[in-house]
Order: sequence, then structure tokens, then C-alpha cells
Amino acid sequence: MKSTIPLFLLTLMLLTSSQLWAKVSNNEAKQLGKNLTPMGAVKKGNRSGTIPIWTGGITQPVNGYTIGAHHPDPFSKDQVLFKINHANVGKFSDKLSKGQIALLKANPDHYLKIYPTRRSSAYSQKVYDAVRKNATTAALDDNGNGVKNSKIASPFPIPKNALEVMWNHILRYRGEFLHRKSYSTSVDRSGKYVPLLSEDKIRFNYALGEGRNNKLLVSVIQRILEPPRLTGGILLVREAVNQAQTARQAWSYHKGQRRVRRAPSFAYDAYQSGSDGLRTVDEIDMYNGSPDRYNWKLLGKREMYIPFNNYKAHSNEAKFEALMQKRHLNPEFLRYELHRVWVVEASLKKDKRHIYGKRTFYIDEDSWQITVVDTYNTHNELWRVAEGFSINYYQLPVQMYVLEVQHDLFANRYFSSGMHNGLSPVDFNVHYDKKNFRPVSIYRLGIR
Repeated sequence: MKSTIPLFLLTLMLLTSSQLWAKVSNNEAKQLGKNLTPMGAVKKGNRSGTIPIWTGGITQPVNGYTIGAHHPDPFSKDQVLFKINHANVGKFSDKLSKGQIALLKANPDHYLKIYPTRRSSAYSQKVYDAVRKNATTAALDDNGNGVKNSKIASPFPIPKNALEVMWNHILRYRGEFLHRKSYSTSVDRSGKYVPLLSEDKIRFNYALGEGRNNKLLVSVIQRILEPPRLTGGILLVREAVNQAQTARQAWSYHKGQRRVRRAPSFAYDAYQSGSDGLRTVDEIDMYNGSPDRYNWKLLGKREMYIPFNNYKAHSNEAKFEALMQKRHLNPEFLRYELHRVWVVEASLKKDKRHIYGKRTFYIDEDSWQITVVDTYNTHNELWRVAEGFSINYYQLPVQMYVLEVQHDLFANRYFSSGMHNGLSPVDFNVHYDKKNFRPVSIYRLGIR
């Protein structure tokens, strides 16, 4: 006689197993710090030796660094191994994204300078301990729209599916507090641009251990300082870990009106202010926000040339004017290395709306940061490609972007953001109380 399982019981079993599947056993977690790095990357190098073993990364400030100054390049003596351009791109197509290939083919003067691979990513023992604990406690929540039972850093160092990889990026450690001034600008076909200078004050609630389950992930105040026509605009954003339960909250202060208003459309494919329509809100930090509009698929791992250790682009030697070029950034200031990346594909759900029909994410295994994104329109045409250029802020240490760029392949334009050239570097030593991130706070800032 065949046994049958009632439908409600089968459903319960599936739901229960999916929650347990997100966690790993203590035996699996013991791999962290052994054959896996404390963050979950493969510790050993590749067979050819072009990717070296991870030996701990940079854990201390390098010689010549002083607090408040730009970071001396620990790899300044490295020589370029070779360049990839439109003429030889086919030879390296297996280690580039489709977007990178399209960008090189469309611009004969563009090239990638390939350097020796330096696995510089490192974090504090506090972060490693949190990741180790998260591995056996964290679980996806609300069909993957949230994460529970994790704090401080990436929740799934040994991921089992695409959403776990994406949450590793969203919840990755970026310090606890942050103050920075940075430039962003859109560059038109002729190479013209108008820089926008903004100031950010950020409180990483999740990194402080306050972000369990539905609590806050991050609180941000951004104030526009230049150009004059936009000066005085202020944006406040409070982001929950689980946006299925608590949606993103945003308020804006309008200088002319001297009023604070809710900004309900600051999410998904709403365009980022000042980007000239080249970047959506959910492309800030390469990807942010609720993943509920897409179906997610883990395509595995591969070796790929990605932006890494971009100390030269971050330095004061790279003048803003020299970095900005027609159609693309000045490749002389950019560094690419061969690294292993996780590959995740997002396909728009049939009942959801977004200007992007498909997105392919390439996530660095050592830091859980998205490094490259290929973006397709709803007709499955490759439309845009984004790249995130990072360094190890070794005074903490933490791996973080110093520059993000979004290329529009159809319009031959690009948007660049997060540049500190000519400005003071990011300050992680500030402290902001929760009460600093209320609507009344940005009203007071606006009327000063």
C-alpha cells in the first residue's frame, strides 16, 4: 500500500527544510579559517598560480599611512602583466563579463590593465567571529526577502543559493559609522560633465549588532554641497533588514520650500537624483534593497578579471579632471586582477515591474562585494554594465568601494560616483546616535 502525505504536512515539511537548509552544520562551519577563509572564500590559489593562496590580507596600515590621509598603495611596485583591448578581447572572453566585452569592443581607446592578483581583503577578528556564528544560525526569512538570526557581517559564508550570496553583499561589514564627502557626475557623449559634491553621514545599525531580524540595517543622511542650484538638498534614509515587514523609509528636505517631505519612491527603479537617468536607486552600492521583484539563480563560480586594489584611482594623484574621459574613465588609473567570483542571475518576475529584465552579478569571494553587473532591458538586450572599484581600508580593516561607475552601452554615456579625489578620505572614527537620523534632524540641518 502506498503511503501518502497530506498536502498541509508536505507544505510544512518543505517550509521547515528550506529554513534549515539556509544554515550549515557545525562540521561545515569548521571549514572557515581552514580550507576556507574566515569569510568563506576558497583559501588556496588556482592550479596555474595566477590566483595565489589567501594569507590573511592586509591587517595593519602600511608604511607611510597617517590617519586622515589618502591610503598609500601597498602594491605600487607591481608591473602591468598585459592589457586587454578591443583587438585582443576575444582571447580573454572567458574571464570577462559580457558587459565588459561590449564596452571594450565599443571603445577602441579603452583597455583594462591587468596586474598580479593580490588577495588583500581582511577584516577584524570581531567580524570573523560574527561570520562564524552567523553560519550556523542565520536563515532566509519571508521567502528570501529578509534574513533572521544574524548580525554584524555577511550571514551565509557557505551559501547554498543565489539569495544567500546576494544577502552576503547587502549585509557585508562596512564599518560601524562613516562620514565622507564624495563627487558624482554623469558624463555625456562629448565628455562634458558637472560634478555634484555630497556629504554622507552613515550609521550601520546592523554592524553595531542592532539589526537582528526586522530591525534597522543602516541609516543615512546625505546633503548636497555643490553645484549651487542643488545646494541644500538633504535626504534621510532608514533601511530595515527585512523590507517585506518594514519598507524603506525616506525623507527629503527641500531648501526652497523649507519643508521635509516623505520620499516614497526612493527604491527599485526610481532614478537616483543627479545621475541623469543613468542609475536606478537599487544600483547604489552596486545593489541594495528588497530582492522581491526578481527570481534568483546561482550560476556557480568562475575566474574573472575584476577591479581590485584601486589605490591609484583613490589617490590625490588621480585628479578628478584626469580621471573623467569621454565614454569611459581614464584606464591609466584603474587596476584589474584575476579573482574568483560568485555568479548570480536575477530575472524579473512576470507579475513585477522594473526597467531591468535581467541582471547578472559577479561577487568577489573574498569580500562578498559585487564587482561587476551586466544589466539587460526587458527585451533581453544588454543595456548597461556597472563596475565597483575598491581598496582595503587597512586602518580598520575593511574592503570598500572608492568608485562606482555605470555605463550605458546604448547612449555611450556613463555615471561615476563615490570619488574622493581632492577630498578627505572616508572617516570611520565618527559616532552618530540613533536620534541623529530623524526627519527633524534634516530639517535642523537645512535651516542652519
